[in-house]
Amino acid sequence: MLRHAVLSAALLSLFSAPVSAASPLTTVAERSGFLNTGRYAEVEVLCRQFQARYPKQVRCVEFGRTPENRPMLALAVSNTGALTPDAAKLRKIPVLLVQGGIHAGEIDGKDAGFLALREVLEGKAAPGVLDKQVLLFVPVFNVDGHERFGQWNRPNQRGPVEMGWRSTAQNYNLNREYMKADSPEMQHMLALVNAWDPLAYVDLHVTDGAQFEPDISIQVEPVHAGDAALRVAGTALRDGVLADLAKQGSDPKPFYISFAENDNPQSGFVDSAPNPRFSHGYFQLRNRFGMLVETHSWKDYPTRVRITRNTIVSLLSQVAQHGAQWRQTALEADARAAQLAGTTLPLTYKTTDKSRMIAFRGYAYTRTPSEVSGTLMTRYDETTPQIWNVPLRDEIVPDLQQAAPKAGYLVPAAQAQMVAAKLRQHGVSYQVLAGAPGKLPVETFRATAVKFGAQSFEGRQTTAVQGEWQKEERVVAAGALYVPVNQAKARLVVALFEPRAPDSLLAWGSFNTAFERKEYMEEYVAEDVARAQLAADPALAAQFHAKLGSDPVFAKSPAARLEFFARRHASWDERLNLYPVLRTDAAPAGLALPPTRTPKLSHRAD
Repeated sequence: MLRHAVLSAALLSLFSAPVSAASPLTTVAERSGFLNTGRYAEVEVLCRQFQARYPKQVRCVEFGRTPENRPMLALAVSNTGALTPDAAKLRKIPVLLVQGGIHAGEIDGKDAGFLALREVLEGKAAPGVLDKQVLLFVPVFNVDGHERFGQWNRPNQRGPVEMGWRSTAQNYNLNREYMKADSPEMQHMLALVNAWDPLAYVDLHVTDGAQFEPDISIQVEPVHAGDAALRVAGTALRDGVLADLAKQGSDPKPFYISFAENDNPQSGFVDSAPNPRFSHGYFQLRNRFGMLVETHSWKDYPTRVRITRNTIVSLLSQVAQHGAQWRQTALEADARAAQLAGTTLPLTYKTTDKSRMIAFRGYAYTRTPSEVSGTLMTRYDETTPQIWNVPLRDEIVPDLQQAAPKAGYLVPAAQAQMVAAKLRQHGVSYQVLAGAPGKLPVETFRATAVKFGAQSFEGRQTTAVQGEWQKEERVVAAGALYVPVNQAKARLVVALFEPRAPDSLLAWGSFNTAFERKEYMEEYVAEDVARAQLAADPALAAQFHAKLGSDPVFAKSPAARLEFFARRHASWDERLNLYPVLRTDAAPAGLALPPTRTPKLSHRAD
């Protein structure tokens, strides 16, 4: 691991000097001058100690257990007395959820959060902000990964001396989990979110990459995607935090600071709208703000913690000033979402080729061939600042778009249990068909092309399909699910069920068996079937011979030639490549059971 760069005397004296061990509610990081970070036992102690010191303002909550049976902890903090989800909702108080340690080696958020929390409670920072909001602080999301401690877990990061691991004990990357939610940790987090309904969800990270002067990036959605009015508010939130950080000496950027071409500074940067597997892509589907905070790994740990602390304080200030208005805008977005059935919605976004030149504060560098890898290697000289004039592509537009069904989606009884569990995790409303409506006019999706992932990704074999929805009649049985589009989480419903959406249930492999052929006939049987069809149907025979002449790949494939006839035989599986989920223009009969409600999260205060 790279050691700390030399800090300015001012930074050393004001921020990095070790704090007396007798100081209340301080962290291992503070007491070490931000050379070290503490183990998770420190989080458990501090959570209890903050509540003990501020019993009317802080509640320490366990909201789940990890696979290795460690407590997942959050601190609910407010001067309003609203320290439960119901109290916050009843009093219409905005909730700001700040999360550290989703990648437990990137642990700035934990130490910065405790520092900011103490200073705010002591009145030393942003006085009065807790009078107008609830701060829900999760110091470490990936708790088991945090305890996989080591000195070299982040070799491209300057400090702390030891830190945790990127993935969980089950080797999940939690920041790919927001839609599929396979990990227990994400399921507990979504339950926390469903209970508290935070206005903004802030995900604190440390980026990887090249060496340059900018120290943090702030990305927010909705800005490029989502509800139009929320985009305006999301832009205001982002720009307000960027301005606050700039006033405190940072050089923040509103885009992810990663080169368009790996290891090539002159390639510039490309902004993008995230898919919902990521935190800030997910929350815009719920009509709430998602913020991705990335400090720069080549800044030393004291610098990164200070900047992350500044970000948290800025967020508290922004929400205190605008949170009531933004909360109302979010609720109005919920109402607008409940009218989205039948409208066209983007499933993905793309960055256009349009670019503009920006002056970016980098360092002098050389690019020379490497005798090790054989490719060009970039080496930076941090003693020589240099302005890079590089392109930035930041025009983002909808790409794949799809009209939502006029009513909703129907999930057959065979898949209902699996799908219902996912819907409950996301807080999506659905109904169970107590009766059997029988044959209904619906839309079906038959894949014309299917591509499975070549290898496992986050525990799944992903699937990409091509095809279009078509009108058809299908039998719908009792026990099927009806998921209406017209609900507050309409965008999330569409993102889960549209087969070509990037993080849909289908895309994550939940319906792979629908695209696996299970019934065959042996070649000698297929030969006889083919001859019988050729003899009985001259038009089919002409079609077959025409295809032989026009399609050389088909002509050279015995299997394809036999399948030509097998598809026309009564034994062919008409369900092969049929996506099990249906679309409907009207709510079906038999909806005797009431819509499901998200179960309440059981909060246990330590």
